[in-house]
Amino acid sequence: MTLVKFNNDKRVNGYSTFNELFDSVFNQDFINKQPVSKVPSVNVSETEDHFFLELAAPGMKKEDFKINVDKDVLKISAEVKSEETEENKKFNRKEFNYSSFVRSFNLPELIDHSKIDASYADGILNISIAKKEEAKFQSREISVK
Repeated sequence: MTLVKFNNDKRVNGYSTFNELFDSVFNQDFINKQPVSKVPSVNVSETEDHFFLELAAPGMKKEDFKINVDKDVLKISAEVKSEETEENKKFNRKEFNYSSFVRSFNLPELIDHSKIDASYADGILNISIAKKEEAKFQSREISVK
């Protein structure tokens, strides 16, 4: 058996012993107090006449989203407030959870502001942005003279 002596005057990251550090990682208060940044991932694709945004936001409702267009900036935001109650033998414990995000996208001049549609299904927010008629690619053959 090996004995390890800890010097209590020297703390590593504020913890004096390995057990104190180990216990704090699995402590509920440690987990709840950690700042978590949750910004949804986005897929952007393009066809001949539309741009498409797919924003991964599982667990939300379509009422949680706000989508605004200001000049050439598309702003997608959401705020979710959830409340969990756990009843034990002699007490109640309530936990409030607030999460929000904002994503902004610069739109090109070739989009039609009046033809932007959004839908939410299966945890994915789908946004369709139509292009102006003059921006659509028209193919033609060019003859060599």
